[in-house]
Amino acid sequence: MNVLIVDDEPPARARLRDLLDQLSDYHPCGEASNGADALRLAESTPPDIVLLDIQMPGLDGLETARRLAALARPPAVIFVTAYGDHALEALDAQAVAYLLKPVRLERLERALTNAGRINRAQLASLTARPPDSGRTHIRVRLGQRLELIPLVDVCYFQADQKYVTVRHRHGEALIEESLKNLETELGARVVRVHRNGLAMAAHIAGLEKAADGGVNLVFDIIADRLEVSRRHLPLVREFLKQA
Repeated sequence: MNVLIVDDEPPARARLRDLLDQLSDYHPCGEASNGADALRLAESTPPDIVLLDIQMPGLDGLETARRLAALARPPAVIFVTAYGDHALEALDAQAVAYLLKPVRLERLERALTNAGRINRAQLASLTARPPDSGRTHIRVRLGQRLELIPLVDVCYFQADQKYVTVRHRHGEALIEESLKNLETELGARVVRVHRNGLAMAAHIAGLEKAADGGVNLVFDIIADRLEVSRRHLPLVREFLKQA
């Protein structure tokens, strides 16, 4: 995948370029020292991913990210910064990840992997979904990093007090959104299976008896079992009949 490096400090750009050279699946397609040049490069040679500093002279990284998101073919954006106080603004700018300098190879590789997956999902959604079909990913905070999890990788949401666990193909993460809001926004894409559980309809594989006599939901891409309450079991069975 093509990666554009944007940072006003030459040593920082060189460091990122050296790290990318160690990852065979990613190719530096250009470098810019400011936001304006980054936008010009993104239009002339569209990158898949942009590694973007936040504090730069002129057009800063946050505004650059917002303008990149408006392009006909928007790249996934990973902020790479020396400052940890822009995380919430990075969420608003639709950043895939938020990495603090000095960047370690393993963290960069993980962020790039997620960015590549999200970028492909975004491109697919442009042709496969109507414009008003809603969100395509879930934003989560992993330590000091912000990442986007494609909804196509999510299997279920499970509430526990003030947090909701997002269980996806590659692991899990915590968010502060409520199940009620998720159910309202995602509509037919989710199935309520318990007062504290929502399952993504696309990954429901079936039902099985639990050792305690209850019923669990089975998924197609993960080995987890999710409890189905007696109250919601008839609705889940009806969904499976129609699937």
